[in-house]
Amino acid sequence: MSWKTAYRSIYYRGAPEPEDMVLDPATTALLVIDIQNTYRTRPDPAALTPEERERYDAWTPFHERLETVVIPNTRAMLEHCRAIGIECLFARIACQTHDGRDRSLSQKKPGWNNLLLPKDEWASQIVDELAPQGDEIVVTKTSDSALTGSSLRLVLHNLGIDTVMCCGLFTDQCVSSTVRSLADESFDVAVLEDCCAAGSDELHHKELEIVNMIYCHVMSSAEARAMIAPA
Repeated sequence: MSWKTAYRSIYYRGAPEPEDMVLDPATTALLVIDIQNTYRTRPDPAALTPEERERYDAWTPFHERLETVVIPNTRAMLEHCRAIGIECLFARIACQTHDGRDRSLSQKKPGWNNLLLPKDEWASQIVDELAPQGDEIVVTKTSDSALTGSSLRLVLHNLGIDTVMCCGLFTDQCVSSTVRSLADESFDVAVLEDCCAAGSDELHHKELEIVNMIYCHVMSSAEARAMIAPA
């Protein structure tokens, strides 16, 4: 099944197949969202209580996908885009203060999303395999959307970008929120599904179905590369 018929929700069953996207290197950017060290770390399972081990095991599929699918595919996409002159940009969650007092409310509430990632600490940095090179732009945010939580909108405008290919973490949270914001600002958006992950495969696939065709086109990184026009 190709991207033109995959991930269709009830809203788009029977709708005509979309046209191929026009991915002009001069006006297209690759945006890597929140693939940071904090999401890669895991505790020693031998030291966990039974309840903690249950949570550890529940997250194992995510970590396997991150290491074997998301990071390798995103790295390959970065290398391809750099070779042909496509702008590569990065967004990361990072607060400006040590105690996180500048964080948005969503990152202060109790629970999994209570994130304290001071900007200079190791946990908030982008993973080594995907590290920005040269003068590639990195924006920091304390919100889910990279567009509303940073200067990214202005940066894209100044670069002359009208189409954004998105990868990153988490499909159903910061990726989805960024995609919706981009669409509302009239950017064309592609989500590279094999460069994204959610806490579970179920959440990943369901969110892709929700955003597909209305906010973006969901496709694989290989399908996106096939639509990039010669530089």
